Amino acid sequence: MTAPSTFGLSSEARNLHWLLTNLVEEVPGILSVAVVSSDGLLLLSSDPGRNAEAREAREERPTGPRGSAADLATIVSGIGSLTLGAAKVLDFGGVKHTMIAMEEGSLFVMSISDGSLLGVHGSAACDMSVVAYHMALFVGRAGHVLTPELRTELRKSLEPEPSGGPRTPVPAESER
Repeated sequence: MTAPSTFGLSSEARNLHWLLTNLVEEVPGILSVAVVSSDGLLLLSSDPGRNAEAREAREERPTGPRGSAADLATIVSGIGSLTLGAAKVLDFGGVKHTMIAMEEGSLFVMSISDGSLLGVHGSAACDMSVVAYHMALFVGRAGHVLTPELRTELRKSLEPEPSGGPRTPVPAESER
C-alpha cells in the first residue's frame, strides 16, 4: 500500500492514517479497509489511489459511488444499518461486529464510536480471528480520537477542490 499524503492534516488525522496503514500492512490477506461515518460517508481508506478515481466517477455520474474504497464504504454502511435494525428488533443490545464469510473472501464490520464503522475486505486466505483481533486493536486506538471535528476534517480531505482537483489541505495550526 502506498501511504496517502497527510500534508496539512492534524496530528490526530495523521495518526489515524498511520493506524490504518499499519492495519493493512501487518495483517496478511487484507485487501481493502474503509472507515465510514454514521451517515455513510467515507472518512478514511486503505486505497487512496482509488479515492481520486471514485471522485472522478462521482463527478461524471453523480448517481452513486465508484471505486473500491467508495464501494466498500457503501457496503459497510448498509451492513451496519441492517445489523443495527436487527439488534433493535431482537433487543439484544448494540452490534459489536459482523463477519461475513464468502467463498472467495470475507467482509468484517466493526463499530468504532458514535455510529462510525470500520470495514475490512479480506481474501479467502485471511485468518478471520487475526483480522478481527487487529480490527479490535484499531477500534480501541481510534475510537477515542474520532471526534466530530476529526470526522469533518477527514471528510473534507477527501473532497475535490472547486476546480475539480483534489483538495490541498490547509496546514494544521501546529504546523504553521
